[in-house]
Formats: sequence, structure tokens, C-alpha cells
Amino acid sequence: MDKFLIDGPSKIKGKVSISGSKNASLPILAATLLFDLPVTLHNLPRVKDISTMLNLLKSLGSKIELSKDKKTAKISNNKNMKTFASYSLVKTMRGSILVLGPLVAKYHKSKTSLPGGCLIGARPVNYHLSALEKLGMNYEIKDGYILAKSFGKLKGGLIRFPKITVGATENSIIAACLAKGKTVLRNCAVEPEIKDLTNFLNSAGAKINWKGRTCTINGVSSLNSTNYSVMADRIEAGTFCVAATLAKGTLEINNLDPKIINTELNLLKKTGAKIKVSKNKIHINGPEKIKSIKNIKTNEFPGIPTDLQAQLMVLMCKAKGKSSITENIFENRFMHVAELQRLGANITTKNNKAYIEGNTKFIGAEVMSSDLRASVALVLAASVAQGKSVINRIYHLDRGYEKIENKLKNIGVKIKRLKR
Repeated sequence: MDKFLIDGPSKIKGKVSISGSKNASLPILAATLLFDLPVTLHNLPRVKDISTMLNLLKSLGSKIELSKDKKTAKISNNKNMKTFASYSLVKTMRGSILVLGPLVAKYHKSKTSLPGGCLIGARPVNYHLSALEKLGMNYEIKDGYILAKSFGKLKGGLIRFPKITVGATENSIIAACLAKGKTVLRNCAVEPEIKDLTNFLNSAGAKINWKGRTCTINGVSSLNSTNYSVMADRIEAGTFCVAATLAKGTLEINNLDPKIINTELNLLKKTGAKIKVSKNKIHINGPEKIKSIKNIKTNEFPGIPTDLQAQLMVLMCKAKGKSSITENIFENRFMHVAELQRLGANITTKNNKAYIEGNTKFIGAEVMSSDLRASVALVLAASVAQGKSVINRIYHLDRGYEKIENKLKNIGVKIKRLKR
């Protein structure tokens, strides 16, 4: 497996352009299964999860034409699409469950493997299944597969999610587009990636409206051909903002709407970062001394995203004084703590709370990635550590960050990919 060798500490300076959003691209790609006419998507990130989803669509019968830079895909479905999403394709990626809703809505049946992905918590699929059941899907789980069918068209209904859930909100919206009548979803997740999905579907003639956490979908008989550009990746943007704050850097971050990370920018301002925003740019200057924040809490949007928790933990390690982070989304998301301790961090955990002693002097060491966001946290810590660090199992990073070592090199991080 490939590794990163990082020689710290680094001084971060320069410009970085943010790639398209992985977490918006995945549901949008899944939703293309609803279409009879071709769909063209722009600004797709070149990351492993997107390749996996494109391969999954191909296995179902979609024809995919990629541009030279692989960031634009024209997707055309044939008349005899398959409805079997095999374990071999979905085992590495949680987002694969998103093909269930469109397959049942369009073809009235599906055999979809229970998905894989990062080992950061239970993330049960029961919310997806109970929501789709309310629209008329019947299912059983057998040999690790969801065997689902509907007798004719799905029918609109009222669904109230017992817990705010991103994936189940997306699956239900996609399925409801072709359902007969009106569907009302209450207690929805409202992440920008979900709004991007609904903007995409509306651009093709879907009838979706939002009011707070309530989403109303009036079913249509078919969707029109559309040309759509995916939003920027707010987690990548937040990661680079943390990197600049951590390393006393001066960074210009381009190709995104700063509003999508407003909460994160306000938090970084409290640590002493100087931040200016314009139409599609963020200028950020890291402080000489990072101020600690007593209790950071992850929450559903518009709160601090769980996908930035590990990066913010690294930042708090370098802050002056004590701080804590409460993880409210996933129950198994502190696996990076032990690896940060190997680099010299002083962190203790109790249940869903991490207590961090600041003023850490990170020293280079060999560490192991456990999941996508933990991996990038280790990269950030190694970039400000004294000496050389080796980060193993970086395939996690390749799932969600496009050419991260090139972007980091360009802004001053001494990083090298060691091929297996």
C-alpha cells in the first residue's frame, strides 16, 4: 500500500483550488439512474469513491463518457438496465446504498449489497429502508443483500425521520421524484450537498421544495436531459483552512462559495485566524499563537461537521491551553487519537468527548490511517511536526481528496508518496 513521507515542519503559503464535492457527487450520480435521457455532470472530483460509483453505474448498464480531465461525465442509460449492485463493487463505499431508491423507483426492483466504507460507527441502513417502505417498497435482507421490489410505481407519502440522517434523506428524495403523488419528508438533513442534489433534480424537471427541515416532492412521470456542475467540496475547503491556521500560513482558497463553510470560518476566527472572503475566494492568515476553544461540538448542518472533527483536534493540540471536542454524530470517530498520541499529542477520551492539552510539540513518527478524515488529520499533524513522519494506509485519503499531495506540495508541505 502507498504511504506518505512528510518532512516537517512546513510553512504554508500560496493558492489552492478546491475540487468538486465527493459527498454531493455520489447522490447526484446515483440519481442519474432515474433518467431515460443523457445527463452531463461537471466538476466531479477525481477521487476513488467517484470511480467506484461510476463503475457501479457501468455495471448496471449506464454508458459513461469521461472528458480528458475526467471531471465531466456524460451518462446515458440503456433500455435494459440491470438492477444488481454487487458486493464486490460496493464493499469499499458507504454511498453505494444510494442506488437502492432510484432502482426501485425506476425499475421496481433491486438487489443491492449492504454497503461498506469507513469504520466510524454503525450508520445503519434501517432509516433508508423504513423510509422507502413508506413509499411502497417491499424488501428482505438475505445473504448480505437487500432484495427490494415494488408493485408498480412508488406512491407518495409522509415520512418523518426519527433522527436527522443525510443518506436516508437523499435516498428518499431521489426515489420520491418518480413516485405517484406528493411526498413530504420531515426532520430532513439540510447539508449543502443535499441542496445540491435537489438543485440538480429540479434542473431536470423534478418538483422539489424546501421549507426548513421539511422537503416536499411532487412526483413527475420522467426527468429531462440536464447539464449540471457539482458544488465545491466544503470538507476539503475546511481542511485547507485548518492547515493554514495550524501552520501560521497565508493561503488563498479558490473555486468555492465561502458561505458553505461559514460556521467553520467563524470558529477559526476565534482561534486567531485572520480571514477575508470574497465571491468565490477565502484569504486566510494563521495566527502566531492559536487560541484554544473550550468545547467544540460536531452537529448536523449548519453545525460543525463531523468530517472536520479530526482536523480541528490537531489544531487544538497546537493551541494554547486546554480544550475539548464532543462528537455528536458518529460513536466510533476517535480512532485517530492513538495515532496523534504517537506524534506527541496529549489527548484523553471519555465516551464521545476528547480532552486535549494544548501546546503540543509534534515529533515525527510512523502512523497508521484508520479512515478518510483521520488520515488527513495525521497529514496535518505531520506537516507541523519536527522531523520525518510516515503515514500508512493512505488509500483512505485517495477515496476523498483529489491529488492531495500535489496540492500540499504547491503550498509548501514537504510531502512525498512512496509507492508500494
